[in-house]
Amino acid sequence: MAKKRDVIIGVIIAVSFVFAFVFFGLLVIGFLSPDSDFEFAGLGGNVGVVEMFGVIDEESGRPVIKLLDKWGENNSIKAVVVHINSPGGGVAISQELFDAIRRVKENKPVVAAMASVAASGGYYIACAADRIIANPGTVTGSIGVIFQFHTLQGLMDKIGVGTETVKSGDLKDVGTYSRSMTNEESLMLRSVVMDSYEQFVEVVSEGRDMERDEVYLLADGSLFTGLQAYNHGLIDTLGGLKEAVDLAADLAGLEGEPSVVRPRERKQLTIFDLVQGVLGQAGRAAKDELVGPELMFLYR
Repeated sequence: MAKKRDVIIGVIIAVSFVFAFVFFGLLVIGFLSPDSDFEFAGLGGNVGVVEMFGVIDEESGRPVIKLLDKWGENNSIKAVVVHINSPGGGVAISQELFDAIRRVKENKPVVAAMASVAASGGYYIACAADRIIANPGTVTGSIGVIFQFHTLQGLMDKIGVGTETVKSGDLKDVGTYSRSMTNEESLMLRSVVMDSYEQFVEVVSEGRDMERDEVYLLADGSLFTGLQAYNHGLIDTLGGLKEAVDLAADLAGLEGEPSVVRPRERKQLTIFDLVQGVLGQAGRAAKDELVGPELMFLYR
């Protein structure tokens, strides 16, 4: 009887071991496999449409940069439309997207098409394109920079929790949640924000062929409809994605009806998607905890 029980326990242990081995093997393969988040619709098309949807951060922006660089070198794609539906996001990643669009523009025309929202960083990246088109009701503008963080000093005092900090300089823990800013910290952060703001103004001035003084009048964080933006010279024309594709084809000198190629998320769900989904959630949570305050081109 004891031997039979030992055999059963051994089988259970062996099966569990095999299951764990297979699971972690698939996990490793998922990490090592090339990026396959997208498949492509309209292969053989001559106008590429890439979407920058949602808040601009490393997770959303990096695949767009990769795709822009790929399509910039693809001789079969004669023009690119960047479809933007974003309130903006991180300063540095927005600047990288801007540079990626300009790299494409060296070889072929690029049109920025604004959807419901293309504000702050969303407008920033649009300024890299040859032309900007928006719907009359698009929300755009919000030219400016924000640096924001929470403080919990009052709550911590109430519940008897404190923070001890050892730092190499008075400004080293700027942005800490455990106390309010000092005047020195406020001045330092304002200088950082204003330097980024001047970079934004310069981009708009160059991209829209406007004098800086003209841009300053609009660059107070104000929002505009697409129609208002058109009247202020912040965009080139009014229309939707169809008009943007037609405009890009026209700039590229294409004859006939343009054929669109675009990425789309894979519909087939695999074990890799499930594993990466779990890891992605954990990664985003860790990022939110560890990154801390961030300089943003963001409409809130």
